[in-house]
Amino acid sequence: MLKKKLLAAVAGIAMALTLPAVAYAQAAPAQAAPAPVTKDADPAIWVVKDADTTIYLFGTVHVLKPGLSWFDEAVKAAFDKSDTVVLEMLEPDLPTMQALIMKTALAPATDPTLTEKLPEASRAPYAAALTDLGMPAVALDRFEPWFAAMTLSIAPLQKLGYDPNSGAERTITEAAKAANKKMVGLETAEEQLGFFDKLPAEQQIKFLVNTVDEYKNAGPTLDKMVVQWAAGDPVALGDTLNEEMRKTPDLAKVVLSDRNARWADWITARMAQPGTVFIAVGAGHLAGSDSVQTYLAKHNLKAERIQY
Repeated sequence: MLKKKLLAAVAGIAMALTLPAVAYAQAAPAQAAPAPVTKDADPAIWVVKDADTTIYLFGTVHVLKPGLSWFDEAVKAAFDKSDTVVLEMLEPDLPTMQALIMKTALAPATDPTLTEKLPEASRAPYAAALTDLGMPAVALDRFEPWFAAMTLSIAPLQKLGYDPNSGAERTITEAAKAANKKMVGLETAEEQLGFFDKLPAEQQIKFLVNTVDEYKNAGPTLDKMVVQWAAGDPVALGDTLNEEMRKTPDLAKVVLSDRNARWADWITARMAQPGTVFIAVGAGHLAGSDSVQTYLAKHNLKAERIQY
């Protein structure tokens, strides 16, 4: 039976992909914690506009520690002005998500076990990581490698104080519903799972091996990214993200650059319609050389940074 706590996402892609973090947020049990000290954060936001259309681009973090004050000032002002809110995907309910996981993440029964698929040198570290999470070494043996990699990436973050329920998407979704704003998803949950599931087997194994190697660094890496995000420093964030993504370039192309190009196409088409739109996607999509802004420039659209 699928364990709810296995729904997760890679730390380096926590800035880039909504689905696993959202799934984990739905499934994670509530835990009592001390009231956090509120800290001010000023993440970057951009605007693309013409005579009758305004589109705001806001970079999110899908899992955050409670206590960061970011949904205010320029971000909140842009949200309030918008009649439509666009997210990477609209969050499905938990039964739907579980069904999709079972459909995509389970390996064929005739496959070797996941442990057997791993290189010999990675098997002991992989088992040790699962043990560290309180799971049997064979817990994920019937799953695809990509799902194991995602699990090993985010499961440790909860122990470090990260809470998907404090993530930007959850806050924005609740605010949009309360304000009765139109909501649009750029992708579906099934599509996002498919980005991983359609990776060739050798790339999935490489993804998992790299995740095992970086298991102890997941928290510090995300800590660093959140600091850069809160400081509104997309250049530094892009450098950190690119450093992580270079370890799995095939995956980076699928979950970052290819999607950024498609989203730039979507924004270009949307500029033909009047109105004001607030787009919130992982901050990694708005940083680095393959950012959404870079692809927009190829459409002769300029995204201007809002200063505050």
